Amino acid sequence: MGKVLIIGCGGVARVAIFKCCQNSEVFDEICIASRTKSKCDAVKAWLDGGKTKITTAQIDANDVDALIALINKEKPDVVLNLALPYQDLSIMEACLATKTDYVDTANYEPEDTAKYEYKWQWAYRERFEKAGITALLGSGFDPGVTGVFSAYALKHHFDEINYIDILDCNAGDHGYPFATNFNPEINIREVTANGSYWENGEWIETEPLEIERTYNFPEIGERKMYLLHHEEIESLALNIPGIKRIRFFMTFSESYLNHLRCLQNVGMTSIKPINYEGMEIVPLQFLKAVLPDPATLGPRTKGKTNIGCIFRGKKDGKEKTYYLYNVCDHEKCYQETGSQAVAYTTGVPAMIGTMMLMTGKWKKPGVHNIEEFDPDPFMEELNKWGLPWKESFNPELVD
Repeated sequence: MGKVLIIGCGGVARVAIFKCCQNSEVFDEICIASRTKSKCDAVKAWLDGGKTKITTAQIDANDVDALIALINKEKPDVVLNLALPYQDLSIMEACLATKTDYVDTANYEPEDTAKYEYKWQWAYRERFEKAGITALLGSGFDPGVTGVFSAYALKHHFDEINYIDILDCNAGDHGYPFATNFNPEINIREVTANGSYWENGEWIETEPLEIERTYNFPEIGERKMYLLHHEEIESLALNIPGIKRIRFFMTFSESYLNHLRCLQNVGMTSIKPINYEGMEIVPLQFLKAVLPDPATLGPRTKGKTNIGCIFRGKKDGKEKTYYLYNVCDHEKCYQETGSQAVAYTTGVPAMIGTMMLMTGKWKKPGVHNIEEFDPDPFMEELNKWGLPWKESFNPELVD
């Protein structure tokens, strides 16, 4: 049916490419482009021979002119951005110049500031509308599926949703004293930033990891979780009517937190450049270089993830609670795709969101967050492509 240009070739991209090849009825052709072409070639060698044609290219995703030239050469129907969040705007500029639909999994973030906001990408709305192309923001799991879950809950179970708690539990064990399950630079910036939540029309800011709760996760059990700022709160607060409060919680092990606090105390998580023997280095980028590569964690990781949303609101004038979630097994994900569940839960929705644009089901010129579209076709595809969802009525609530 069409061609996708996938920019980036890490663990998430590996899953998304695998799933695109499985879904060959939609994806006739894939071009994989990354700064390191050898990574793309290795994935091509792994998956070549199926119905989907795979080509590779080298690209610097910060170079708008090079991106435009690549898109003009490959002529994809959709560009799927699985590069770093710092590169979102350069790829969006290239899509505008070539009038090509755009999908990503994480909002733009300035390289020199740990700031998770949609304002930079939302500023492109009018330009994308005039170009007649669609930008789908945040088609991962969180953000991504959590937004689809919210739209689905509103459509089928509520007249208005007043409270949303997004819970992200990774109970996987990789055996290392300290490692991150996705890009260490992005992960550590996210965790060490101030927390925040949306309540009564305004942001309430907290110290990093200040608010802690314990929750009994289905199929996993009790885990400590901590309130973080997360980008989907910003869009859901605008797009889901009746909202009074939205919070995001993520679980961390004591080992992870103890190591992180130590690294933070000695300055290794800083994003401010320092001079070391005449060279400018960013401590966090150096730390990333010495930590285990998340792409290597797959064969070591055991256990499950549970990511979902607890909704409270009203239906026919009565109070109602509803819990939508997915449970994913690290070992099963690795057996299927060679990646652990954290990459899997992002890569599968990235493919599905791209498919929604490719098939025209979600075609709408402009820049849109995922909850702005009809959730039903996406929810159907989650069950088909490896992320079946479960629901619970009257669930345990987070106090």
